[in-house]
Amino acid sequence: MLCKPIFSALAPLLTLPLMTACSPSQPAPQPKPDSAPEAKTEPAPATPTAPQQTDTHAPPKPGATKTFTDWTVGCDNALRCTLGSLLPDASIGQDTITLNLTREPGAVATGGGNISLAIETRNDQAATKRPPASFAVDGKPIALRDATALATAIANAQSLKILDANGGTLATLSLKGAAAALRYIDAQQGRAGTVDAIVARGPAASRAPTPALPVIAAVAPSGTAAKLTAAQIATMRKRGSCSLENFPTGANAAIFDPETHVLGGGKTLVMLPCSTGAYNMIGALFIIDGATITPAQTDAPSGFEETGADSATPVKSVVNGTFKNGVLTSYAKGRGLGDCGVIQSFVWDGTRLRLSEQSEMGECRGNIDYITTWRAKVVR
Repeated sequence: MLCKPIFSALAPLLTLPLMTACSPSQPAPQPKPDSAPEAKTEPAPATPTAPQQTDTHAPPKPGATKTFTDWTVGCDNALRCTLGSLLPDASIGQDTITLNLTREPGAVATGGGNISLAIETRNDQAATKRPPASFAVDGKPIALRDATALATAIANAQSLKILDANGGTLATLSLKGAAAALRYIDAQQGRAGTVDAIVARGPAASRAPTPALPVIAAVAPSGTAAKLTAAQIATMRKRGSCSLENFPTGANAAIFDPETHVLGGGKTLVMLPCSTGAYNMIGALFIIDGATITPAQTDAPSGFEETGADSATPVKSVVNGTFKNGVLTSYAKGRGLGDCGVIQSFVWDGTRLRLSEQSEMGECRGNIDYITTWRAKVVR
């Protein structure tokens, strides 16, 4: 679902950055003038341009997520790590607030290691009228934006409360497993035993690396999407095992209609509705190139099954798929609440769809702010 960009189906979170002196703030970009300057008599010198980055062709390897009692944690391939609070089963479906803490890779001394927090209030009615204003950890007040103080405090605490502006309690979060999750992040980021660790602190200088993101050279969409014929649609339904019998009786006929999106180079992406449930629509993926129809290829498992739209066909699929600005997104929900599942983004490189981002939530325990486990830098 990525927010992190994460996904258009999720409402924006209350995301609060770290307040720290670890890295200098960047000057605000200057606004562009409303109109271009007048032409000069003498040609201006050419502005040097950055060299085009080369596709690294790195195979996607999303990081694993791990759960420690009431907190889940995961890191992506660039060692950005996030831990998120989980709710007891009895609280799920009620007004709920969850908290995520994210730490960037790299040594603090060189501008890395920043911590940010995000409070998810979308499932809490009270928070819409009484937004979070501060924290109390074992009764000690902590400012709403002081993510570093919060992370340090919960590592050795028993109680965490999220408070409104009047000091009223909006939520009480369990801290069982929080210290273990923070210790896991220390280890994954190479901070254990160093001055930069949150829990596993030691006297050693930080050796936390900052891995470079893999690069994907994607094709910018251009041209006009193909217009499908009835015969082409029938062919794709057969190849993808996308029978109309997979849809509920009496369903709106519009949900059967395929979507077409231009990719560039004369190619069109087709998302063909294949089957539907209460909260998931599976769409089979095809590429149209002139009169040729081929199943779309991906460099990572997509949707629910690595085998594709149906276990009997090699056609790949996405779930609740959308395509915007050259990015194909899949949002496979584990259940209707959306508090577990996988969100993926793919871009077209001229040959296949490449995984550019993946976010996951493996625990169906109320937290809808997914943890990013894979990122790539997309250049066009």
